[in-house]
Amino acid sequence: MHVRLAEESICIGSHKPQNSYLNIGAIMSATDVTGADAIHPGYGFLSENYHFAEIVTKNKLKFIGPSAAIMKKMGDKIEAKKT
Repeated sequence: MHVRLAEESICIGSHKPQNSYLNIGAIMSATDVTGADAIHPGYGFLSENYHFAEIVTKNKLKFIGPSAAIMKKMGDKIEAKKT
């Protein structure tokens, strides 16, 4: 539904999260293609990943959410689940 309502959509990968929603390179490429000036990470996946927030801001885009520094203090749930 959301894609149908969007002005523009970009395929960032297959249905597997590691190939799409977790693929930072593909997401950043999509910002280049569309000329986006901000990223809203949604919920889950990269929304609490401070590394992603750092990459977004280093690429002069606005990260809509807490700063990387704040997220780093809160902890990275994705990395925690790997251990």
